[in-house]
Amino acid sequence: MALFRTRSAAVYGIDAHLIDVEVDMYLSGSARDSRMVGMPDVAVRESRERIKSALINSGFGYPNKTLTINLAPANVRKEGAGFDLPVALGILGAMGAVKNLDGHILVGELSLDGTIRPVRGALSVAVCARDKAIPNLIVPAENAAEAAVVEGVSVYGVRHLAEVVDLLARPEAFVPASPAANLPPEDDAAAVDFQEVRGQTMTKRALEVAAAGSHNLLMIGPPGSGKTMLAKRFAGILPPLTFDEALETTKIHSIAGLLSGGTGLLSRRPFRAPHHSISDAGLLGGGAGIPRPGEVSLAHNGVLFLDELPEFPRDVLEALRQPIEDGSVSIARSNMTLAFPSSFLLLAGMNPCKCGFYGDATRECRCTPAQIVQYLSKISGPLLDRIDIHVEVPAVPYKELRGNSSAESSAEIRRRVAAARAVQQARGCYNSRMPVRLIRKQCALDDSGERTLEMAVRRMGLSARAHDRVLKVARTVADLDHSETVSAKHVAEAVQYRSLDRNYWN
Repeated sequence: MALFRTRSAAVYGIDAHLIDVEVDMYLSGSARDSRMVGMPDVAVRESRERIKSALINSGFGYPNKTLTINLAPANVRKEGAGFDLPVALGILGAMGAVKNLDGHILVGELSLDGTIRPVRGALSVAVCARDKAIPNLIVPAENAAEAAVVEGVSVYGVRHLAEVVDLLARPEAFVPASPAANLPPEDDAAAVDFQEVRGQTMTKRALEVAAAGSHNLLMIGPPGSGKTMLAKRFAGILPPLTFDEALETTKIHSIAGLLSGGTGLLSRRPFRAPHHSISDAGLLGGGAGIPRPGEVSLAHNGVLFLDELPEFPRDVLEALRQPIEDGSVSIARSNMTLAFPSSFLLLAGMNPCKCGFYGDATRECRCTPAQIVQYLSKISGPLLDRIDIHVEVPAVPYKELRGNSSAESSAEIRRRVAAARAVQQARGCYNSRMPVRLIRKQCALDDSGERTLEMAVRRMGLSARAHDRVLKVARTVADLDHSETVSAKHVAEAVQYRSLDRNYWN
């Protein structure tokens, strides 16, 4: 009887956990009696046939003996094909073809010819190896760039099972993948620019304030007024990802399998724009087996754009309230509860009515008052309260559309946004995420600002949550104005961004 142990890792949520792979080979019996235990799913159980063909086609043969393969801990479900490589090495170890692998973690899917395919979550596995002080990580070559970002771990990218055996026999002949010293530069040439947008001065200003304080924003306007075009350019005025933000964002995209081969850290803030037919599981995360991240997590540290907001199912929109408030989403299963980060900036667009022309000066609205109320009521008051800025996007007049005046570029706006965010980071957080206990201290009003806010609260009947959000937006406007105190003009602009919900929904 020969017993051999290797190590792999499984991703739960955005973190990877060590999995011990034990292979026990009996001297009596046959391969038909082999079994795999430790709560493997269908893909893991099917790996036995893939591994057998891979070993034979790579020239190592396959033992005609009974194998018991255990994936520990046994009370945690194992999913995916990433265990193929460690199990194959465990079998080779039981056969005496490889030596001790205590200092290694292995992940990879095997093809029938021994080729190693990429897996999800390699970056999380590298972080796990670093935290557990395991010095060597063997991953598919396509995953080497993302895993090598983590310092303190020697990452080896391999393409074939025979190459792994050679690596273990002659480690000095292989060079670990080199980690990138800095974030890759953003490709500004590929980005769309605000300079291309004619008119919409007030909307651009609202988007600048939203970007500066990471405030959620709702645009209301008729079809063709430019809501989607503005939204697509919004990510271009956000400052670059910090290293920590890029690391966490890349982990989520790696787990979802959205990283292309050879990609290290993501350099651009994510911009996610799901269709309105999306389910609550697609938006929040979930699925059969171990939950996967949804759109709110894929937009972490970036932008979630919901176009045609009232067309989304009501229950899907209401489910957004928790991740907006908490910056994370929890998904419960019978045997586990996983949390995915979801600190995103919500950008939404909608028409003022079903036909889209309610309140338009040039085109007649065909909707009845009851139809308008029914359409707008799809957006609940509690969800509106969590959107800091509401702005009307009117149709662009012909003179502005055909004019020759040049608009500000995204780069110019981005510099102001970055300066305002730097001030907020020095305080400890972005203004939109400022805890209630800090609002009075950080959003101190002068006398004129106090009178302006009091008048607005009385006339508009703002809720306590809306009152706090007006203060946070006013603080952002003051930051863009390089002002220590929040004055009347800052409050007035912030209040202006809360007027549309009263005009339309009342």
